[in-house]
Amino acid sequence: MAAERDTLRVVDDQHGAPTSAEMIADVTALAVSAYRSGTLATGLYHLTASGETSWHDFARHIIDRANTNGAILKLTADEVQPIPTADYPTPARRPANSRLHTRKLAESLRIQLPHWAV
Repeated sequence: MAAERDTLRVVDDQHGAPTSAEMIADVTALAVSAYRSGTLATGLYHLTASGETSWHDFARHIIDRANTNGAILKLTADEVQPIPTADYPTPARRPANSRLHTRKLAESLRIQLPHWAV
């Protein structure tokens, strides 16, 4: 969208931790291995990257990374406009806080989950 539009308006009052598919695959493989070896108990575990961000800050991060990698964009990260959820209606209600508590998984696997921006 940053390559096609002159402005972007992105929600700034919803927070979460973007998590790559690569990280999910790596930690899942580690958890399966730990379970098979008997070092991970059954139960409910949450997995997300560490840290948190808003959708607005995440969009700015993506645009900064794209610019660093030579993408041709119509706007810069500074031109992404923050808006409240009320100004971006969707059919489904979105939580203001979608962060998950990951301590149980991290401690059980003895890992430190990487920050979302890495």
